[in-house]
Amino acid sequence: MFNFLKKGPVGQVTAPVAGSYLPIEQVTDDVFASKAVGDGFAITPDERQTTIVAPVDGVISSIFPTKHAIMMTTKQNVEILLHMGIDTVELKGGPFAMQVAVGTRVKAGEALVAIDWQQLADAQKATTIMVVSSNAIFTSAEPLPTTVTTDTVIGQFDLAPE
Repeated sequence: MFNFLKKGPVGQVTAPVAGSYLPIEQVTDDVFASKAVGDGFAITPDERQTTIVAPVDGVISSIFPTKHAIMMTTKQNVEILLHMGIDTVELKGGPFAMQVAVGTRVKAGEALVAIDWQQLADAQKATTIMVVSSNAIFTSAEPLPTTVTTDTVIGQFDLAPE
């Protein structure tokens, strides 16, 4: 009767861009693939989609000066790092047009940044988008389609036991 009050799992996460799901272990950056930065997943983006959206509800807690990464914090205190491209720190923010600021409260699916994929291609940088958390454990949805949209639930993050 009151199903409209129910929400998804506490740590539910959706794709930040349409594309192909990639397990974090298969990312070409060893730091992410080894989970040294945290547990999570990656998306190889459909480059016709130039907007990266929030994968969770939360607050923007940090934007790296080079705009290649955004940190979000959920109300459950799960810290989510959204990292755009591989070795894109070297591009000094050029391809990234921020649409949020630190302190902005966002809902999953809201625009965070516009990306100029051509600038990444010209610099020979991988376009992989990583979504990881250093304080939570990622569990992927089952079954998980290989092709995803920003509405696709990828899985959930649950705070790691202390």
